[in-house]
Amino acid sequence: MTHKGPMRFAHIVGVLIALITTTLAFAGSDYLLGGDDTVNITVYDQPDLTTQARISHEDGTITFPLLGEVSIGGLSAEQASRKIADLLERGGYIKKPQVALTVKEFKSQKIPVMGQVNNPGEYLLSGESKVVDLISQAGGLKSDAADVITVVRKEGDKSVKHNIDLLRFYAGDMTQNIKVSAGDFILVPKMDAFYIHGEVKRPGMYRLERGMTVMQALSVGGGLSERGSLSGMKVTRSKGDGSTEKIGVELTDKLQANDVLYVKERLF
Repeated sequence: MTHKGPMRFAHIVGVLIALITTTLAFAGSDYLLGGDDTVNITVYDQPDLTTQARISHEDGTITFPLLGEVSIGGLSAEQASRKIADLLERGGYIKKPQVALTVKEFKSQKIPVMGQVNNPGEYLLSGESKVVDLISQAGGLKSDAADVITVVRKEGDKSVKHNIDLLRFYAGDMTQNIKVSAGDFILVPKMDAFYIHGEVKRPGMYRLERGMTVMQALSVGGGLSERGSLSGMKVTRSKGDGSTEKIGVELTDKLQANDVLYVKERLF
């Protein structure tokens, strides 16, 4: 028998969704323009130059009035704005032009979101996308998702793992909601669990909360049955070599992932 995790984690999932704010009209400095992105370009006091253009997938160029083809693929929105302004001034078309470029449609950069999300797959980056934005695009977390998410990022020739602590994020630590960029990979592992059997009211599998004690596990399992005993409780625990061992436990002992807690029947 399998049970959903405690209400605290379910509430975290809801908060994650509620805190999402994805702004498609702004491309942050970390987002690099690419093929199939659509951009809006305006030049201050020059309405005839207002342009909407799709970046070529083949060579990263757009067609802009007066300038013809301009390559902006691989640049940030700010860099592309400066490049167009520089070309307009050097060409003698406008003195000190003020150019603003924003991204209307983000289509060029995707990263995979895999694991315990409702809709795993590849999802589009949009501006300064953050971990929670991508989790939201993937339909949110499943009820059996872990409370630590892993972001794998290429740093030079190495793949570096960054752990995102959802409990800290829920407590208000926004540093856990890091930016993601092309080449990153988001993995949401399955929750750690423990099992409780024997003389308890609700035997089964449950989410293992951090630092959970035997006493707390018994509470999650509904407490002792009428015939249950606190004496002689044992845990079957997995060892590093794949074998298991049975150990006696007290109420204040902490459980580990995949522990099987067995509650004996009292003798009298």
